[in-house]
Parts: sequence; C-alpha cells; structure tokens
Amino acid sequence: MSRIGRKPIDIPQGVEVKVEENNHVIVKGPKGQLEADFNPALTIKVEDNKVKVERPNDTAFMRAIHGTTRALIANMVEGVSKGFTVELEIHGIGYRAAMKGKTLELQLGYSHPIIYEPPADIQISVEGNIIKVSGIDKQKVGQVAAEIRDFRKPDPYKGKGIRYKDEVLKLKPGKSVGKK
Repeated sequence: MSRIGRKPIDIPQGVEVKVEENNHVIVKGPKGQLEADFNPALTIKVEDNKVKVERPNDTAFMRAIHGTTRALIANMVEGVSKGFTVELEIHGIGYRAAMKGKTLELQLGYSHPIIYEPPADIQISVEGNIIKVSGIDKQKVGQVAAEIRDFRKPDPYKGKGIRYKDEVLKLKPGKSVGKK
C-alpha cells in the first residue's frame, strides 16, 4: 500500500471538508475555499475530523493516484488554513521590482519594463529585492513564481537574475587565459 495514501489527513479547527458525488471535494477555511474533482474509483471519507482516501485495488495506476489524491487534499486543507508563500530574490545591478496597484513591474536589464498581472486569488508583495508570492492554491502560487522567474533566469556565469530564495546556484568558471 502507498505510505502517503494510507495516512489520514487531520482537519484543523475552522476548516470544513465536504465530499460530494463523483469525489468532488470542497474545502472551506478561514483563508478561502478550494474545490477539486478526483478519480471516482477512489473512496474519500470524512470521519472523526480526519479525511481518509482508500483505493479499490492494487493496480499500478490506483497505487499512484491514491498517494497523489491524498497529497492534493492535504495541500487544499493546508492552503485554506495557513496558505502558501514562495519567495524570489532579484540579483543584479539595476534589477528591481515594484508594485503598481495590483500589477508587478520589473526592471530586468531589458529596454522596457516587464508588467505582470497576477491571477485574482494570488497576492504579490515586494520588499527590497525580495518578491513574495502567496495564496491558498499551492499549484497556482508555484506557477506564478515560476512565470516571474522565467522573465530573467539566473545567469550561470555571474548569477544575475531572479531565483528562488533557497535556490543554490553553482556558477560556471569564465574563460581562462591560456599560456602562450
């Protein structure tokens, strides 16, 4: 059995999980509401303030979808109770970011500023050279952070660009002068 899929999900205080027909799961909490549809072959039950996911058989597909479903529901519960945040760092002289209303304006060494309009349920804040992307949906937060990082990926030689806060960058050596 899947070790991840077997673990029950604890429902924190103030969070409500409802399973409707065809495994449509609705999770409501203090930060908002998330909904998702899961494979109807699985059995999702809410009992004793815990969510349990069970599979009908041991085929490879069912084993894989069992753990994935449990992890997605756990992320939904954590998102509506605590939320998710991804931090990005800007490195480089003249590289900067600023919020103009709800849009993010980036100066990244191009001839023009880059204007990024985040989705409605994602919040972006800028503090110095740190960009914080936060929201209740883990997938959307990660996707927005990846899109912002793609505007100027870290240079492998100088390290300039946008990188995740905990990202370790191994710089390549530059050209070395040969002996004559």
